[in-house]
Amino acid sequence: MATTSASLTGREPMLRKATEDTITSPSSGVSPADSPRQSASCTSLSSLSEGETKPENKYGALVDTYGNTFEVPDFTIKEIYDAIPKHCFERSAVRSLSYVARDIALLATTFYTFNTYLTPENVPFMPARVALWGVYSFMQGLFATGIWVLAHECGHQAFSPSKVLNDTVGWILHSSLFVPYFSWKISHGKHHKATGHMERDMVFVPRTREQAATRIGRMVHEMSELAEEAPIVTLIHLIGQQLIGWPKYLFTNVTGHNFHERQREGRGKGKANGGGGGVNHFDPRSPLYEAKDAKLILLSDIGLLIVGTVLYNLGQMYGWKNMLVWYWLPYLWVNHWLVAITFLQHTDGQLPHYKPESWTFVRGAAATIDREFGFIGRHLLHGIIETHVLHHYVSTIPFYNADEATEAIKPVMGKHYRADVKDGPVGFLKSMWRSARMCQWVEPSEGAAGEGKGVLFFRNYNNLGAKPAKMEPVN
Repeated sequence: MATTSASLTGREPMLRKATEDTITSPSSGVSPADSPRQSASCTSLSSLSEGETKPENKYGALVDTYGNTFEVPDFTIKEIYDAIPKHCFERSAVRSLSYVARDIALLATTFYTFNTYLTPENVPFMPARVALWGVYSFMQGLFATGIWVLAHECGHQAFSPSKVLNDTVGWILHSSLFVPYFSWKISHGKHHKATGHMERDMVFVPRTREQAATRIGRMVHEMSELAEEAPIVTLIHLIGQQLIGWPKYLFTNVTGHNFHERQREGRGKGKANGGGGGVNHFDPRSPLYEAKDAKLILLSDIGLLIVGTVLYNLGQMYGWKNMLVWYWLPYLWVNHWLVAITFLQHTDGQLPHYKPESWTFVRGAAATIDREFGFIGRHLLHGIIETHVLHHYVSTIPFYNADEATEAIKPVMGKHYRADVKDGPVGFLKSMWRSARMCQWVEPSEGAAGEGKGVLFFRNYNNLGAKPAKMEPVN
């Protein structure tokens, strides 16, 4: 069995013991029936009659990428909801709008300060001006990402009790960042309903062993024998992902599922992910949506058209170089943070993915991980990095109540709560490289049995962590 020690990765296992300090999770709208849990009378040794033996593990030996033994979650969504204090579900329009006002004020103040004082007269040394405008783009990118997160709250109806207010604010904020609000809201909601599902997740479906083998032109059984991928290849992949990953997803659904033929209205017939495949977030005929969604997709497109027109006129008035610095460079930073955050919420050596026969809502929602990004994460980015596990169980809880709710569900999740908070912001950035090197395709554990064969873990051809299962060529 491939149970390579975590020491091979130069890293201790991140799985924590289930103590009061280390447990979490929440999302929404799912019946407890989605999370079957055997009663104690069925599983305890004391319940076995004389002559009977303890039931065998129906999953076999499951091993994550770091070499840790994995156990399938067994709690229910009702237990999650019951653990959360009722006041955590309360949403305040006034409080949420105050954060919008704060973030807009940060954007406006930074814009005014730099444009007023960072002039050739005040800073005659051009390289210094270039460096300082670089600082401007970084700061504006962070503040604008905060705006993105607040629009994300609107999409989940966590912003306020009013659906009209939520969608109005969300449409304005997301459109200003060239995000098709309603189009994203619909597909993102489906992602939440099928997180970790290999055939239904709308955002994060990793390659299987077979797909990875096809991509590099090798046979499936050779995957455990491949030579290490050059680090420069990983770097190039990461740069491309961070620069164009978000727009590529919107235009081609590149990381979402590719089972569009199953779309219940038949809108996916002959359509597939990729350029020209007819699967995108802008076409009302896309199989990501149903016929009833058409007017909302068009409204999203209208928002983008309005913002595009405003930006074009500003470029005509103030010059395209100014617009590049004022808007487009911060826009690239927003894309970077968005992709980094979402990639690291769903990609880690501890996290499983599930085939349809092994998936439940509770299992899928637990296949996420919390990280830590310090002051920036908790204040400028509204805690989206630090409380994502909770968010997948109860997505209508506003971000300012998410820390308390997270602590409340940790005892329920126990060892199934995943977090990697070591080294804070530095650790967050380092985990991008680690995940890119270690998480390259998914496959069952070599010792999996029965239902466990539908529980998939990341493996890689860099000889890091648990090795790919050995497979004999098929004659």
